[in-house]
Amino acid sequence: MKISYFPGCTLKTTAKNFETSAIAVADKLGIEFVELSRWNCCGTVYSLTSDDLMHQLAPIRNLVRVEEDKFDRVVTLCSMCYNTLKRANLMVQRDKEKLDKINDFMYKEDINYDGKVKVVHFLEILRDEIGWDKIKENVKKPLKGMKFVSYYGCLLLRPPEAAIDDVENPEVMANLLSALGAEVIDFPYQTECCGAYQSIGNPDIVINRTKEIIGLSKDMGVDGLVLSCPLCDYNLDAKQKDVMAKYPGFHPLPVYYFTQLMAIAFGLPEDVMGFKYHYVEPERPFKEKGLL
Repeated sequence: MKISYFPGCTLKTTAKNFETSAIAVADKLGIEFVELSRWNCCGTVYSLTSDDLMHQLAPIRNLVRVEEDKFDRVVTLCSMCYNTLKRANLMVQRDKEKLDKINDFMYKEDINYDGKVKVVHFLEILRDEIGWDKIKENVKKPLKGMKFVSYYGCLLLRPPEAAIDDVENPEVMANLLSALGAEVIDFPYQTECCGAYQSIGNPDIVINRTKEIIGLSKDMGVDGLVLSCPLCDYNLDAKQKDVMAKYPGFHPLPVYYFTQLMAIAFGLPEDVMGFKYHYVEPERPFKEKGLL
């Protein structure tokens, strides 16, 4: 299966561990990610201003690139990229006047976009096209005895029309981890915001959010928290150092991309997991179980 792949900026910089592990597990499952021949930043966040079409040009241009490469859908890994591309696409699909205006902006450089590209997240491909049974068949090192919490944050589930799962009770990540042999603990904070961009303007908000989310995870006795968003990963992994500085009794917890756990369970080479990009040491729980 070949599918057009939009990486986005972070997957090429601070979240390389997400990309390398995702490409490796996709290949194991018979999926070839075909990176767009040319792409630009997704726009980073979907503009909430109703009359601000200029900020929708970035995501729509990327969907034009998908059509240029002769694909009719595109897969994303980053939750932010998914949310931005998905919502911009829904906007122009529902409002022809806005679609026409955006095409007018782009007419000198790009072909007209017709709104027909489908935006999907990798978790949707795993659930809806690969299936949990196929994933189980590829497990060489079951994550037996390991406990995790799934963390979705905001962008995979909000707003409802862009959600990849039930907005109140998502199960896709838990089902994936269960297929890998792990135990998934019900987590009341799985859809809470990590603090997002407040890490710059109001860092104390993020420090406290990280303390709450990671602290509860730790109290639940899990080996790590699993997610799909590089921004959440930064706030919940790297920001733990700031939590420890502010709250001396705080104990750190590893944070993982779901694709890294797939790579471990599939018995793939350790270099695809990119553990060097983590702040909290990620390997110890797996070494204790003989998985690394």
